[in-house]
Amino acid sequence: MDTIASLFSFITTPVSWVIVQFHSVYGAIFGPDTGWAWGLSIVSLVILIRICLIPLFVKQIKATRAMQTLQPEMKKIQERYKNDKQRQSEEMMKLYKDAGTNPLSSCLPILAQSPFFFALYRVLNSIASNDTVGVINAHLLESAQKAHIFGAPLAAKFTDNSDKLEALNASLTDVRVVTALMIVLMSLSQFYTQRQLMTKNVDTTVKTPFMQQQKMLMYVFPVIFAVFGINFPVGVLVYWLTTNVWTMGQQMYVIHNNPTPGSKAQASYLERLSKHVTHHGKTRNRRERATVKAIVAKGRDRNEYERKFINGLNKAGLAAQADGAVTKGDATAAAQAEDGSTTTAQAAKRQQPKRQSKSQRQGGAAKTAGESLSLTKAEEPQDDVKPAAAAKKGNAKPGGSTRSKAQSGQRKGPQRPKSSSKK
Repeated sequence: MDTIASLFSFITTPVSWVIVQFHSVYGAIFGPDTGWAWGLSIVSLVILIRICLIPLFVKQIKATRAMQTLQPEMKKIQERYKNDKQRQSEEMMKLYKDAGTNPLSSCLPILAQSPFFFALYRVLNSIASNDTVGVINAHLLESAQKAHIFGAPLAAKFTDNSDKLEALNASLTDVRVVTALMIVLMSLSQFYTQRQLMTKNVDTTVKTPFMQQQKMLMYVFPVIFAVFGINFPVGVLVYWLTTNVWTMGQQMYVIHNNPTPGSKAQASYLERLSKHVTHHGKTRNRRERATVKAIVAKGRDRNEYERKFINGLNKAGLAAQADGAVTKGDATAAAQAEDGSTTTAQAAKRQQPKRQSKSQRQGGAAKTAGESLSLTKAEEPQDDVKPAAAAKKGNAKPGGSTRSKAQSGQRKGPQRPKSSSKK
């Protein structure tokens, strides 16, 4: 761990400077040597870093959803080129390029946060070793060593022996209880964050290997945190617990306000949105308009929850517009049913044909029969002219009278020949 931390030593000075600045503020309130001053300084460092990483977090959400959408296509490529790994890799890269995403995009916040994590570890490890680091001089070093969080020094670890803890003015029991509790909370927050992602914010209509991987990570990550947590100083545990709680709250906000299409969270969100729009008769803010606009633009590609949302607006006498606005009336009902479903307004517009009297129906049938006869005569071959002419002169062959009757126009279509008439 020391080798890894040394690789990020270039950021140690900025991290120690930020901690010292926050410590000067909290030290004036709680006292410079208290655990509250140093502990809140670490928490404030986490919040500052996570605020700076919000754009990367948004990019991570988009990349994760894009990867979920691409899973069926990725599976087809793997099956098609299972014996050609190079071609498989080329097709995968082409698929990522066309979709504008890549697997590393979903790991950006963790990768961006890792230098700060290792820099903080180095700072706290130097405090435990009684070494100055960054802008933390001897005076600040002595103050940090005196700081205790619920009886556990910032630089203490779960694996430290009693002699080392006595040098830090702490007992073995206090340190292990505090560190164990923080490790459990850190692991539980990680598990809950991953679990709510899998149970609420995943498209349940698509079953892909990506979902199985995420489900496995839901159980693997907490174990990894627990194993490595026993070797982390208390200050690092404060940092990691804070960032996990931040991630959990951030994930809850996203699931509540911007859920994945086709997920259970989207069903709940659209149900709430339907109630609000129906009550007010319009969309109230930019986010609601953007949601309605995206649903209308999908047309026939809407999922079950989105179709239910549109139908609910129709039943309430509302119409969703292409720009995301919602208006009253039936004038734009056709725009609401781009998925091909029949709306209430459309059904009301349809009129039943007028009922005809018996004489009108017979007249229409006679007209149709006449048109059919004209068409039949126009399409008859030229060879039939001779028998017709012969029939007029009285030289018709047996069965000729039958053909004349068929041409009289009383019945349309080919007729079965009758027996020849007797003179």
